Amino acid sequence: MGDVNKTDPQGGPLSRFEPELYLCTPVKVDPTRPYYIVGFEPNATMATAHHMLLYGCSEPGSAKPVWNCGEMSAPSESTGYEASSPCKQGTGSEIVYAWARDAPALTLPEDVGFKVGGDSDIRYLVLQVHYAHIEKFKDGSTDDSGIFLHYTQRPLPRLAGVVLLGTGGRIAPHAEEHMETSCELREHKTVHPFAYRAHTHSLGKVVSGYRVRADRRGQDHWTLLGKRDPLTPQMFYPVVNNVTIEYGDKLAARCTMESTRDDYTMIGATNKDEMCNFYLMYWVEGSSPLDVKYCFTEGPPRYHWESAHLNHIPDEEASSL
Repeated sequence: MGDVNKTDPQGGPLSRFEPELYLCTPVKVDPTRPYYIVGFEPNATMATAHHMLLYGCSEPGSAKPVWNCGEMSAPSESTGYEASSPCKQGTGSEIVYAWARDAPALTLPEDVGFKVGGDSDIRYLVLQVHYAHIEKFKDGSTDDSGIFLHYTQRPLPRLAGVVLLGTGGRIAPHAEEHMETSCELREHKTVHPFAYRAHTHSLGKVVSGYRVRADRRGQDHWTLLGKRDPLTPQMFYPVVNNVTIEYGDKLAARCTMESTRDDYTMIGATNKDEMCNFYLMYWVEGSSPLDVKYCFTEGPPRYHWESAHLNHIPDEEASSL
């Protein structure tokens, strides 16, 4: 289980592809023993790969060695590959690592690791690579973009996890839009966030994430976890406040987007669409990370923090660097 690599696209089917493409490839993890991933070393450049996501799956989305796995996957007859999600629908799925914009390697804190294989829920690692441009492959050239995984078989006392906060929605033409999400923690675990990552496409200006804790009077107190210009290297950065997240606390994220386009921009999988994502990496003591892996809302115009009855919103801080 040393690395997860992409070695195909190949020239034949790619000659019929649309300008963008998501491809997935799986690695089965040894079910007889657990492994603990302690570091991620990307082997890619933004000149080739728009971004990469590493999923932990109970079952992969396809039995094929490579398949088309974008949110808006084209049918197999138009791409040459079977179309499916990264993980099999209805089975366990979580994001373990994400990379974009020439982000460097990531090493986890001491005694912290992602448990995979053995009795864990992660029986497969599936690498998704988003190619925003595929012209260079049409002559038959191949690609080895991927991730080298650093791991140990020594049991670790602190297990890592990732919560992905994101939105749906749309951005009006020639407008600034706040795309917002929030979720309440309903698990009796003490969560120690240690790293965050911001991701948008080209319209993102600021992405910010918070822990929100209400006092006895119902007044919300916002603690910043991380804030970035999403067009800088999209690596995992250390959280800016060393706090814990407890039962009843909320996680909240905002992406401030600015559009100079003449049409609405929708949340979607292509480079012409947008995304609003805030990844929070954390550790917990004990046998398992959080059951909740994703925190998504409809986004604008139907959802904003105010509509979720959050108060004392740090409006200026959340939208400026």
